[in-house]
Amino acid sequence: MKIVGLILGGGAGTRLQPLTAERSKPAVPIAGKYRLVDIPISNCINSGIRNIFLLTQFNSVSLHQHIGMVYRFDQFSGGHVRILAAEQTPDSAGWFQGTADAVRRSMRYLKDINPDLVVILSGDQLYRMDLQEVIDEHIARGADLTISTKPVPREEAQSLGIMQVDKAGRIISFAEKPGDTEKLDQLKAPRDDDTYLASMGIYVFNMDVMKKLLCDSDESDFGKHIIPGAIDAYKVYSYIFEDYWEDIGTIRSFWAANLALTDGLPQFSFYDMSKVIYTRMRYLPPSKINHCNLSRCLLSDGCIISGERIDHAVIGLRALVGEGSLVEDSIIMGSDYYEHGEVDDPSGIPMGIGKNCVVKNAIIDKNVRIGDGVVISPEGKPNDEQTELYWMCEGIIVIPKNTVIPSGTVL
Repeated sequence: MKIVGLILGGGAGTRLQPLTAERSKPAVPIAGKYRLVDIPISNCINSGIRNIFLLTQFNSVSLHQHIGMVYRFDQFSGGHVRILAAEQTPDSAGWFQGTADAVRRSMRYLKDINPDLVVILSGDQLYRMDLQEVIDEHIARGADLTISTKPVPREEAQSLGIMQVDKAGRIISFAEKPGDTEKLDQLKAPRDDDTYLASMGIYVFNMDVMKKLLCDSDESDFGKHIIPGAIDAYKVYSYIFEDYWEDIGTIRSFWAANLALTDGLPQFSFYDMSKVIYTRMRYLPPSKINHCNLSRCLLSDGCIISGERIDHAVIGLRALVGEGSLVEDSIIMGSDYYEHGEVDDPSGIPMGIGKNCVVKNAIIDKNVRIGDGVVISPEGKPNDEQTELYWMCEGIIVIPKNTVIPSGTVL
């Protein structure tokens, strides 16, 4: 049976601004050394799916570079990760208008493989799933479409796509973001606990069914348009996923998901060597700790740490933390390169965090230059405030990529 993986590169990522100002959502760094797109690609590879397509549109240069440097399959093992970027054609001169439109306009590139099944995945979620188990259940049930679902409590269900299933697991009703309404009450999962089955945005389609659903319609979105229509016309089943899954859709969820990785026994772990999460091999030196009290941290490769204390933090590649500095409850993304010799910025401030700084409840994007004696904290700032030096997002202060913060600044 021929199976392809189709990863959706996401839209403009406005809820993850300013992290998506210069990169697409799947290219956003996570856990210090990975990118979000590494998650669905690794899930495909670990599940034996080696023909993978990635649909991209917004701010896609860094994502394309990452894919080109990391995912190279040799001629003997076979397979590929192929980028399908939005393009103008004689039939369509516009951008992708939604998830379904993106897949519809990319189907012609699947003809060479002629797959039996298409597994559609999101490029901005954190989870580890054996997709072969979903496929096996899909085949055993004789399904036309299988939708992976996650049991969620009522407060989360209000803003998600919620499925109602019968005793056999067949989906009989669907509502997109039903809110706290009577409609939500009708969609309760057939379980003893007070949960609802939310769509994870992970689909297994029979190729002929997907082709018919998309070609017989000009609707643009799977969740809003294609799935509701498919439920009445085809055999659509739910695959219930009970493990960790997080949709990285907002600054708050991104910050929380990263810091949760520093727990002693995190719900999601990058340390499972039976199901490796792949990423770029950079051949960086070990991190060097000159002086620092470290606790609950992920410390990536190539860092030089001379701070006073780092607690509950994710420290990215090539990060520099100066003497006497304090970092708490924060994500430091590090740098894309080392500065050798003189500082290559007119400010004279080197990349990284300077001496005697305080950083709390923050996300510091890549290549940021922070002078000595700087204080960065969301305390006392109104939400949604935006300045040249920082953005306030859901109680988190975010320093955009390449920002320079002069010595002595108090934010």
